[in-house]
Amino acid sequence: MTDRQFKAVFFDLGGTLRIALLEEPWMRHARRKMAEIAGAEMPYEDFYQFVENRYAVYRKWATDENRESNDLELWTKWLLPDYNQERVRQVCHELSFQYRQSKGRRVLVDGGLEVIRGLYERGYKLGIISNLIGEHEVPDWLEEDGLDQYFDSVVLSSVCGLRKPCSEIYRVACRDIGAEPSDCVSVADNVKRDITGAKEAGIGANIIFRSPEKKHAVEFTEANRPDAVISDFREILTLLP
Repeated sequence: MTDRQFKAVFFDLGGTLRIALLEEPWMRHARRKMAEIAGAEMPYEDFYQFVENRYAVYRKWATDENRESNDLELWTKWLLPDYNQERVRQVCHELSFQYRQSKGRRVLVDGGLEVIRGLYERGYKLGIISNLIGEHEVPDWLEEDGLDQYFDSVVLSSVCGLRKPCSEIYRVACRDIGAEPSDCVSVADNVKRDITGAKEAGIGANIIFRSPEKKHAVEFTEANRPDAVISDFREILTLLP
């Protein structure tokens, strides 16, 4: 990191600011709820696998194109086009939420609240840039946990239609938060997804968090080399005085 003073800090969500706990009862309840609200006639585990197979096709398109569908398009076009469309339109937001819950119970990373409050008190503007399906989960979570007061910007791929590593999603976030990219810091966990686009957009510094969710080794190149690598989330407070 440099000695310069930055103005804003953007956090990635999955594997960075939030960690997924693989609690089977929680995940099983979500799978059952998905089938129920969709009106599936097959057993809920079969329905879940049915959705998973279609989501794999969608995910390939999304990652190849650096695009993301909103809830309505995701469920009516990609995942459940052959289901009752009036019903799907009515429950598409809840379907996205339950699908996300089927992957684990998400909690704030250890040290996350301390870092959020610490940076906020130091005068940094805080934002979120995240690839994820579901338009309502994150705003609802921030409000329910009393964290919305700390964040000036929340840019979600499911809302803006862009996915990292597309550099434009960073530019959108910088405009939204009111800061030049060079005055911003990105904190994320995925070198391949979270560094190249940020650098192309001109983000001033990149911090990679070695998330407890990530077990594989990471090799850096000149294209994806971060400015700092941390293993404890609280280290951010040392890097950004």
